[in-house]
Parts: sequence; C-alpha cells; structure tokens
Amino acid sequence: MSPDPNTHALPVPDAEALAHSDRLAAAIRAEITTSEGGAIPFSRFMELVLYAPGLGYYSAGASKFGAEGDFVTAPELGSVFASCVADAVAPVLQELAAGDAALPGGASGSVFLELGGGTGAFAEVALQRLLELDALPGRYAILEPSAQLRQRQHERLQQRLPPALFARVEWLDGPLPYDWNGVLFANEVLDALPTPRFAIRDGEVCEEHVVVDGDRFARVLRPADAFLGGAVRNLERRLERPFEEGYRSELLPQLPYWIQAVSGGLKRGAMLFVDYGYPRGEYYQPGRSDGTLRAFYRHRMHHDPLLYPGLQDLTASVDFTALAEAGVAAGFDFAGYCSQASFLLGNGLAGVLARIERIDDTAEHQRRSNEVKRLTLPSEMGERFQVMGFEKDVEFGVAFLAGDLSFRL
Repeated sequence: MSPDPNTHALPVPDAEALAHSDRLAAAIRAEITTSEGGAIPFSRFMELVLYAPGLGYYSAGASKFGAEGDFVTAPELGSVFASCVADAVAPVLQELAAGDAALPGGASGSVFLELGGGTGAFAEVALQRLLELDALPGRYAILEPSAQLRQRQHERLQQRLPPALFARVEWLDGPLPYDWNGVLFANEVLDALPTPRFAIRDGEVCEEHVVVDGDRFARVLRPADAFLGGAVRNLERRLERPFEEGYRSELLPQLPYWIQAVSGGLKRGAMLFVDYGYPRGEYYQPGRSDGTLRAFYRHRMHHDPLLYPGLQDLTASVDFTALAEAGVAAGFDFAGYCSQASFLLGNGLAGVLARIERIDDTAEHQRRSNEVKRLTLPSEMGERFQVMGFEKDVEFGVAFLAGDLSFRL
C-alpha cells in the first residue's frame, strides 16, 4: 500500500527523536527478517511501535498528552469528565461498601482499577470527588505499562492529593492477581489495542503483514490463519452480507480474552469503557472500505501507520457491538450504552454547570465553559466518543438512562 500523501505536511521530528525512531525501526526490521516468510502481522507491528519496552510510543519518554503531545484526552481538559465519571460509579462503590466482606484469598474493601492512567489527571479529580460523595474505594489501582507515565502519575498525585488519599493509590504491572470487588475503568484504551487488519482478495480472507522494503516498511497481504479467517466469516454472517472484493478493515477476535484477562477476579462490581467507535453495522458499512486505522502525530491525523515508528500514536475505532458481546461473554451483564454527551448529562453535569455559573473570574468561567463544550458538542467529543458499561451483582444501569443507544447495537 502507498503511504499517505498528506504526511508531507507533518512536522519533521528533531534529530534525537529520529534517532530514537531509527532504533525501534532496526529492532522491528530484525524481527521481520527472522520471521517466517520475512513478514510479521500488522497487529505485531502495532504492538511493537506502541509498546516495545523502552522504545514504543507508550513505553518511552516522549510527551503524548496536551499541546506538546499528539492528542488531548477528556481528563486532560479539566475536571469535568472525571467528576462525572465519579458521580456515575459512586452508587456502585457505596453499594459494595454496604455489603463489604473480605473475599477468600482476595482483598477486603473495594478497588477502583484504572487502565492506563495518562498524566494522572483523571485519578486526581476522581479520588477527590469520590471523597466528597462518601464513596472512596479501599484502593485505587492504576495498570500502567509505561514506566515514564507511571513516574509522572506518581509525582502528580503525590504533590496534589492529601497524604491519606495518595496512600490509597498503587501501580500494577498486570491485572489484579486475586479476587476483588469494585470498578474497572478504561478511557481511550481499547482503540490502542494492537489490531489485526483483514482484507478480501479473490474472495478469500487475507491478513495485512508488514515487510521490509529497502529502507522502509511496507504492508502486504498474506492468507489469514484459521482464527482470523473464521472470525471474518462469522462477522459476515452477523452482518448478513459478505464483504466486497478489496474491502479492508480491523477486527479484534481476541477482545473477549482481553476483557477476561483485565477484569481478572472481579467478582462483584462494574466495568466502564469510554472510547470512539461505532456499532457493528456502522463500523463495517460498505463505504468504510479501508477500515478506521489512523495515525496521530503532533495533533495531526494521517493514514500512514508505518511512518516514524515509536513517535506517533496508532489507533483504530471500537466496534461497540463486539465489546458488548465480549463483556457478556466474560460473565457480566450489559448495563448500558450511550454517547459521551448523554453520559455526562446523566451523571452530574448539571451540577458542574451550576458551579461554573457561580465562578466570578471571567477567564476561568470561559475556560470551564469551553471544556464542557468540547466534551459534549456533537462536533467535538460529545457524539464521537461513546460509553458502555457492564455490571455483576450491582446496579449500574441507572448511569445510562440519559440517551440510551443500546438499540443500535
């Protein structure tokens, strides 16, 4: 496939960044040349460029969030998003506290598990809001693969939280290794899972691979293995139509296993996912014939995922129908699905707006108002981002009463 012609408008990385990218490219090139057939699946390439220890985009020290990074997430805009999420999960944590008992071989007290903590901005606000709501979990755990981000989170939370609150925070290298009750939360995590890319060629299912092409990488098609091929054919049956010749997209057949792994021993509680994506019928509509994969570099979106390994974010939209199926398959009940705007409106945004109206400082009032607009307007994050919840032996469906979209799944 040809590189995106729009990449000529991207800022050129400095010498240090290019040297870092070259080191990662060399490691990927070495793996490709020693792999069977001289190629690796695109999902493996995505895994390496995002998560290779010390070199991948999320594993190295480059700034990713805010004006100096490549994208802005909802928690980085201000306190509104995290405050509303805390309002949504507080009843679950209170319900768990009312019936709290130590689990055999597990942990006493509820746990709030955040997957990928960003700069720590979400945890800072969420913990303080949960304290106000008398819904503090016994522990606040952050599963963070990046050592650099983990250090950044630690410094921020230690400086900004009261010692008693900071004492509840811990960092994990993997899923909780014991049975637990609580809430699992993931904001913009699913879109960064390394995804296979499939294509239909001569009526057969193929998988995108990455090869070495001179001093560059290139994407080629190879016959899909039985696992991916079967998943694509099953997807066609669910859509009640075959994919057309040349159709390309993404598919995460491993999603149910990932959900089971990260939820681990969650015996009672809720899961909450926020991301951008579509229900299955919209995700795989005929007009979206090259999928949703895209790259972000310095707040610019383009379509060459092979450019600047380790310096740019790669992401694919979420199939929320597949997420609903995966959550149920992992033993949870489906709680609800709605747009981010509806979720915030149904979980404390009215109170936030009332507090904003009482702000006398004109500049601060404008900043907070702009934050709400970015989070809720359809042209911003309000409709592009969607929210899905799951429950197990708790009541979480009330958080999705405003603007329920489950009929679209």
